[in-house]
Amino acid sequence: MRMGNYLVTTCLVLGAAVSPATRVQAADLNTASAIDAVTVFPDGASITRVVTLDLPAGDTTVVAKDFPLALDKSSLRVEGEAGTKLAIGAIDARPPRAAPPVDLPELDKKIEALKDARADLDGAIASATARRKFAERFADASPAGLGEKGEARPLAEWRAAFSAVGEEVAAADTVIRDAERKQREIEREIARLQQDRAAKPPSKLEVRIELASTEATRATLRVTYAVSHASWTPLYDARLDSGSRDRKAALELVRRAEITQSTGEDWINVALAVSTVRVGRGGSAPELGSLIAQYPPPPLPKKADAFSPMEMDKRSRHMELAPAAPSSAAMPSAAPAQRADEQQAAADVSGFQVTFNIPGRVSLGASEGAKSLRISSAQIAPDLAIRAAPVIDPTAFLEASFKQTEDAPLLPGQVAIYRDGAFVGRGKMDAASKDETVHLGFGADDKVKIERSVVKRSEGSTGLIVTTSKTDERSFKTSVRNAHDFPIRVAIQDQVPVSENDEIQVEMLPATTPPTASNVNDKRGVLEWTFEAKPGEARDIAFAWRVRWPKDKGVVVVPAG
Repeated sequence: MRMGNYLVTTCLVLGAAVSPATRVQAADLNTASAIDAVTVFPDGASITRVVTLDLPAGDTTVVAKDFPLALDKSSLRVEGEAGTKLAIGAIDARPPRAAPPVDLPELDKKIEALKDARADLDGAIASATARRKFAERFADASPAGLGEKGEARPLAEWRAAFSAVGEEVAAADTVIRDAERKQREIEREIARLQQDRAAKPPSKLEVRIELASTEATRATLRVTYAVSHASWTPLYDARLDSGSRDRKAALELVRRAEITQSTGEDWINVALAVSTVRVGRGGSAPELGSLIAQYPPPPLPKKADAFSPMEMDKRSRHMELAPAAPSSAAMPSAAPAQRADEQQAAADVSGFQVTFNIPGRVSLGASEGAKSLRISSAQIAPDLAIRAAPVIDPTAFLEASFKQTEDAPLLPGQVAIYRDGAFVGRGKMDAASKDETVHLGFGADDKVKIERSVVKRSEGSTGLIVTTSKTDERSFKTSVRNAHDFPIRVAIQDQVPVSENDEIQVEMLPATTPPTASNVNDKRGVLEWTFEAKPGEARDIAFAWRVRWPKDKGVVVVPAG
C-alpha cells in the first residue's frame, strides 16, 4: 500500500469470479490503452500497456479494443493500483466482431441513385453515338458537288457542308467522353460505398478484464503480454588507439543494440529495454532418443577435390575494407566546442540474464527498419600482437586481446573496426563470458614485413637394397622484420601434414625452429611461433618436415574435412 493506494496483481485466470454468485451482471466499460514500456529479447518482446480509468463501485468489465491481433493470449498478465480495495478477476482476449455499416438503408439509397445516374449516362452515350453515325452517313451518301439538276455546287456550299459534318462529329465525341468520365467516377463511388456496406474484419484484439471495487475510484492498470516479430542484435564499435613508444595502446569497446519490430503496432515514446533472455528457446533441455547402429547404404560416387602431390591448400584471407575517414588533423580549425556523447543504457545484471535499460523515451514504428542504440562502453588496456599465417597470406595483421571483465557477457555480433581514428573494416565478436579472453583483429600492419620462402623440396625413394618407400621432404624459411620504433609481440602460424594412416609417416626435421605451441586451437598439425620483435629487429624461422609412404601407393594432401 502506498499513499492510500492498493496494489493489485493477477495472472491469467479464466472464468474466475470477482464477487459472490448472487452478483448482478458486470457492466461493460469501454476504454483505451497506451503502450508504456517495451522489453525486447533476441527473439521476441514483452509489451506493457497502461489503462487509466474511473471505476464505479461494484462489478465492472473493462473492455479495451486496441490490442494487437498477434499477441500471445496465454501471456496476458494484469496488475494495477487504485484508491480503494480492487479485485481483478478473469482476463479474456478475443477478436472483436466484424463491425456492421453505420446506416445500411441510407447506403443502399446512395448506391441506387448512383446506378440510376450511370444508366442515364448510358442513354446519353447511345444518343451521341447515333448522332455521330448519322453525320458520318450523311457525309458518305450526299452526291459530291452536284445540285438538284446535276449542276456543280458553289465552293462556299461545299465548305458549309464540311463544317456542319465536322461540328456534329466533334459535339458527339465531347458528349461521349464527358459521359464516360462521369461513369468512371460513379463506379469508384459505388465500389467505395459497397465496401462500407460490407462488415469490416477486425484489425485489433479485444481484451476484457473483470474488476470488482468496493467504491468508486480512480484506477491504473498495467497489462503485459508477449509478441513475436521483434528482436535485437548485438553490434559493437571497437576503437583502437595503437599508441606509440611513449604511449600505451587503448581500446574503447562500445556495445550497441540494433532493434527491429514488425508487431503491427507502433512503439511511440516508450520506456525501452533490451534483455539477453531467449524466450524462443523454451524452458527445458531437449530429450534425446536412441541411436541405432546398422550397415550404411552404399555410398554414391562423389568427385573429391584433390590437390597435386604434397601441394598445400592455398586460401586467401581478406578483410572487408572501406576508405579511410579523414583524420581530425586534416579538418579546418574551429572554435572549441564541448563533445556530444551518446546516451547509454544502465545494465541490470542478475545471475542468469542481463537487461539494458535505455535512458529516456524511444519511438520505433512497426516495419520502419532497424534502430541502433548505444547500451554501454568500456575503456580497455589491450595487449597488441602481430598475427600472420604466411603459408596462406604473408600480410601481418594487428590483433588486440583483452580479458572480458564485465558481468554482462559479450554476445556474438558484428564489430566495426577503427584504428587510430580510421575505419579499417568489419569483424566478428565471439561470445565471451566474464574473465574470458577476447581477440579482435585491426587490419594489416604494413610496418611488419613477413616473407615465406621454400628452401628445399625433394622427392625420392628409400631402402638399403630395394626401394621400399617414397619420401617427400620440404623446408621453408619465414623472415619477420619489425619496422616500428617500439617492440611488438609476433605470432606466426604454419602447418605440417597430419597422417591418419599407419603406413604414411610424417616427421619434423631437426632443422626446424622449435615452435612455441602445437595443435593450436585444437587443430592438428597447426604450429605457432611467438616472440617479441624489438624495434628494427629481423628474425628467421626455419621449418622442415618429411613424409614417407609405401612405394606402390600415391599420397595427396587435402584440407581436413
